[in-house]
Amino acid sequence: MENRALNLLDEALGLDYQTDPWPLRGKVVLIEDCVETSGCLVLHQLLKRTLSSQSPNNTVIFLAFSHPLSHYDRLLRKLGCNLVAQRENGRFFFFDMLKLPCPDEKEGKTGKGGFTALYWKIQNTICALPENNKNHATIMIDDMSLMEVAAHGSSDHVLDFMHYCHTLTSELGCSLIILNHEDIYTSMERPTFMLQTKYLVDVLIKAEPLATGLAADVHGQLTVLNRDFCNVKGSSKNKISNFHFKVKENSVEYFYPGTRT
Repeated sequence: MENRALNLLDEALGLDYQTDPWPLRGKVVLIEDCVETSGCLVLHQLLKRTLSSQSPNNTVIFLAFSHPLSHYDRLLRKLGCNLVAQRENGRFFFFDMLKLPCPDEKEGKTGKGGFTALYWKIQNTICALPENNKNHATIMIDDMSLMEVAAHGSSDHVLDFMHYCHTLTSELGCSLIILNHEDIYTSMERPTFMLQTKYLVDVLIKAEPLATGLAADVHGQLTVLNRDFCNVKGSSKNKISNFHFKVKENSVEYFYPGTRT
């Protein structure tokens, strides 16, 4: 029963079945969180799961707008995943957007050269992969809200980039996993790129605090809307899952409401 509880996120995403192709292949996954409940744990868990030995053909291209590699390597080592080793093995590509040049208003006539160049770097990285890995690539973005900052406030540049990445999911079968801090837009109109990105989403994961308030043994709840979920029998339908979680030192425990004693 304990092993099942620890895999509720995998179950909600269809990752508990050892199937080929990768269940998230060709899908866009959006993780939304808030100040009270961080969704970073979901991003970390999906990064670890994507690079696990159970999926040897998977490759991750990680776009880091929020933290350097040392930050993620330290956190993933606690979860049993060595990002440096995965990078040396050619399964993990880290694009440090804190160091790479981003769009500048003076750059060309359109001012979006930075994101265009980034897209081509991603595409070239995927095309250079071994043949068995090309349609098992996952693009991860650690903070969508900081993309707008990098684009000097230009929502159009971010939207264009998201559409570029979406073409990779349809043409090459890549996955796109994005973390966004939803509540930064509560006091203002949501930018166009955020609204339009939601139309592209196949899986929505919301990290929220408990409706009943703070609890010592529960750190929050996850609601997973998996559109066009394909079960082990091959049939597809929308699937909604809701469960609680507790962050531990080296893992995350997932459990259904009311099952903790």
